[in-house]
Amino acid sequence: MPVILGLGTVIGSNFRPDVLAHIGSSGITVVVMFIATIIATLAGLTYLVRVRKYSFVMALLSCIPGGQAEVTAISRDFVQKDYVVALFHLVRVALVFCSTPLILAFVEGDAAVIRSNDALASMAGIADIDLNSMLLFLMISIFSLPVAMLVRLPMPHLLGPLLISSAFHILGLVEIPRISEFVIVAQIVIGASVGARLACVPFRQLAMYIRDAIVNSAIVLSTYGVIAYCLALLTGIDFIKMLLAFVPGGLYEVTLLALIFGFDIAFVAFHHTIRVMMVFLGLPFIITFAERRNLINRNIKSPH
Repeated sequence: MPVILGLGTVIGSNFRPDVLAHIGSSGITVVVMFIATIIATLAGLTYLVRVRKYSFVMALLSCIPGGQAEVTAISRDFVQKDYVVALFHLVRVALVFCSTPLILAFVEGDAAVIRSNDALASMAGIADIDLNSMLLFLMISIFSLPVAMLVRLPMPHLLGPLLISSAFHILGLVEIPRISEFVIVAQIVIGASVGARLACVPFRQLAMYIRDAIVNSAIVLSTYGVIAYCLALLTGIDFIKMLLAFVPGGLYEVTLLALIFGFDIAFVAFHHTIRVMMVFLGLPFIITFAERRNLINRNIKSPH
């Protein structure tokens, strides 16, 4: 939790006063990202329902691309085996977090590794930051959580500091540098937490679902990857940057990758925030539609 709060503040610090004009020019990529989200969800849903015979609601919650913790919590009200939904999302996030550095190295070679190391080396260290900036960093990270919970933001631990830090930086009220030591700690903590959560899943009990989770993740991620590649060719935007903006690998995991690769974090974080909000705004309507079609029975839950 402390790492996520701090990471939200660091991500928000990339939204400088000139970022609004930059975001305004992202209209085409945002629209394509919307379309990609719909296509990827339908592709994963088709595989799980038609091929693997999952119930509609189990398949939907397992393949919907965004908000893994919140979707897992929601699934407790609709399916019996909510841990299966958690497994699907964990597998997808783990695949993105582990494969993206390899894809970057494969596509761009040694130059990508050098650029990543240069990006980390160029960040200010704790010893280089003045006391006021450090206090502002801590205050935004700590006090943004109760504010976000008060206004009922989804993912308050991340969106709270991200939005408050973004607002302060866009208005020019503060200027917090990225702290290299914190970014390194965030890499270790997030990577270890993903692995630890996977290690807590009973393997024998979930062995039959692991293949489905991997195949579903491959379908969803490859759909985003193909669309991101085509859009990168049309717009001239770096493919890995576009992939990070599109691929549903966890908002703070993917923005952390953008941070250590030296890409435009505001571009990546903006697209992921829009996608997550799209998922949460659309999910209640989809569930209501499913209930009207008798695709969800709250009393007799799916055998899957």
